[in-house]
Amino acid sequence: MNVGVVGNPNYPDLGALLATLQQKASRLGLTLYSEERIQSLWSAPPLSQLPSGTLDCLITLGGDGTLLRGARLLNGSNTPIMGLNLGRVGFLTSASPENLDGALDAVVRRAYTIEPRLALHSTITGRGAKGGRVEPLVLNDVVVHKGGVARVVRLKVAVDGDEVAQYSADGIIVSTPTGSTAYSMSAGGPIVVPTVDAIVVTAICPHTLAVRPLVLAATAVVTIQPIPPWSDEVLVSFDGQVGTPIQPGETLQVRRAEHPILLIRLGPESFFKRLRRKLHWGDLSDRVRK
Repeated sequence: MNVGVVGNPNYPDLGALLATLQQKASRLGLTLYSEERIQSLWSAPPLSQLPSGTLDCLITLGGDGTLLRGARLLNGSNTPIMGLNLGRVGFLTSASPENLDGALDAVVRRAYTIEPRLALHSTITGRGAKGGRVEPLVLNDVVVHKGGVARVVRLKVAVDGDEVAQYSADGIIVSTPTGSTAYSMSAGGPIVVPTVDAIVVTAICPHTLAVRPLVLAATAVVTIQPIPPWSDEVLVSFDGQVGTPIQPGETLQVRRAEHPILLIRLGPESFFKRLRRKLHWGDLSDRVRK
């Protein structure tokens, strides 16, 4: 079985965890493939770089950000991802270093549940985008926002070619159901259960009370255009990790990706239980009855 490994080198104990993973994988008959940025951290030279399209599973070592990066590296391939949480929240991850043995055993036996998660595909077309720039696949969100000084941007938003409005705001978030518990939620957007096929459009600090988040069908195509003269230094960020400028006269188009991203779930924990455990959803334990 071919297993890819992606990790966050900022975690101080990652090298020791990689050594443990390598020992356990050898006993289980797993062939490990490492991404380039962590190859120097292995105790023994592994391993080639992640092969394309030949992995049975991808293990990410870090937090949700590492899992998001791993999903982009797979670039739409039909490979399930198991996140091992080394951070604080790890809302998308499903295991921890403490249960590494059980997690690897589940991978070998394929004793896990796969959750297909809607992903977003983005292109930028227009004046400076020769033939259209295809941007990274994202699991959480695509965000259009102002670069440089802190001031509002004016953005025209349309759905399936039908203009929704011209927004005056700090930016616009186009998120998946998975991303609805991330930046979109912080900006006042709704939480969407991952099994719901939908796309959420949330304005960041809109400069009018007449703007509220929109929940769209997953088949919708969202287009966003910066409006001059507020179109200088506008950026587009993908899962909050990589980004690109969007120039005056260019248009961002966001749609559902052709293939979902597959997340591995271990055990019977439901989405709502995860909300309560990870995000302390509805937690009233600090209220003591007198």
